Amino acid sequence: MNSPMVQTNESQDRRLRARAARVIPGGMWGHQRAEALPKGYPQFFASGKGARVTDVDGREYIDFMCAWGPIILGHQHEGVEAAAAAQASVGNCLNGPTEHAVILAERLVETVTHADWALLQKNGSDAMTTCITTARAATGRRKILIAKGAYHGAVPWCSPSLVGVTSEDRAHLLHFTFNDADSLLAAVTDAGDDLAAIVVSAFRHDLGIPQELPTEAFARAVRKHCDATKAVMVLDDVRAGFRLNMAGSWEGTGVRPDLTAFSKAIANGHALSAVTGSDWLRDAANSVFVTGSFWYAGAQMAAGVATLGELARINGPALMTRAGHRLRNGLDEQAARHGFALNQSGPVAMPLVQFAGDDTKASLGEAFCGEALRRGVYMHHRHNMFLSTAHTDAEIDCALEATEGAFAALARNRTKNQGDAA
Repeated sequence: MNSPMVQTNESQDRRLRARAARVIPGGMWGHQRAEALPKGYPQFFASGKGARVTDVDGREYIDFMCAWGPIILGHQHEGVEAAAAAQASVGNCLNGPTEHAVILAERLVETVTHADWALLQKNGSDAMTTCITTARAATGRRKILIAKGAYHGAVPWCSPSLVGVTSEDRAHLLHFTFNDADSLLAAVTDAGDDLAAIVVSAFRHDLGIPQELPTEAFARAVRKHCDATKAVMVLDDVRAGFRLNMAGSWEGTGVRPDLTAFSKAIANGHALSAVTGSDWLRDAANSVFVTGSFWYAGAQMAAGVATLGELARINGPALMTRAGHRLRNGLDEQAARHGFALNQSGPVAMPLVQFAGDDTKASLGEAFCGEALRRGVYMHHRHNMFLSTAHTDAEIDCALEATEGAFAALARNRTKNQGDAA
């Protein structure tokens, strides 16, 4: 592995940042702004292969963000790329969908336990907005319940930022606390007879706080309230879908939703999302007008068919869970050896690694990730990370060699700071 170093002002990355600043507001947009990451993180990348990415300055990293979730079989998976290329070679964006739309919808209905039908889109915000529109069409009601701090997309009705958003955009949102049945009951009561849907995430993955898997009691409460009020239960599986359970991320709770939104990993990096639904919502889904110029493109759907087929063939969730345990156990052992304590939360295939006693800025976590980056491992100090099936034992062990050095560097800095203070 190449040994990455902190960027210099002469780097290609810095030159691209300067050019971008002149033509892109803020230099970059959305969640992939490198300025929010520890010092030294690259903004621009050149390539990816398997579990690794290479930046524009030729530095290679073991990748624990997987493009923030879309990469589930590893970068440039040969089977997926071949399927997409085969369709693209004869046509991608045509006057109507290709056969792959039907094949993919069939595959989703076969795979997702609650699904009787599927609609296809391009990204997670598309899928979630389709869910909300369908729920309102089915019920004739307006109120949508979402958990405080949850992220469901970058559109006005649910954006985490209120800049440019009107109060009318969010007038019919009510909030509850994830995993708190009493809080949920209060929100249901507030909605009264205008409740259209209760929206839940695969698990609580709010930025910078410990992750929480849904409790069975909370899951049953969501289902009970939806059944009692004839509201729609919506599962936002955009971030976690197919990493935890091919049949749906809430399968372990024994509770199934009415609608589920998928995206990110569904096509291993190709732009695609889907909504799956129960039969009682079929007419509502048919009645709403949701569409997009590129929603019917065939190459991405071919990639989706190939991705789901390969995940099923190799039991992808089990492989990623195994790799996640190997990483989590290794990090815990290293931290203890160097005198640190970690709080690792959430599913092991989507780890959040935090330092016990860290400050509100996660300064210790930021320093650790910076040291790991210098040693060729790309991690995040506040956002959950993502594993893929390309994270083999060898890749995990290679990453752990680098994080051993990162912990050692933190320990040296701690000793130096203690000496300076004395």
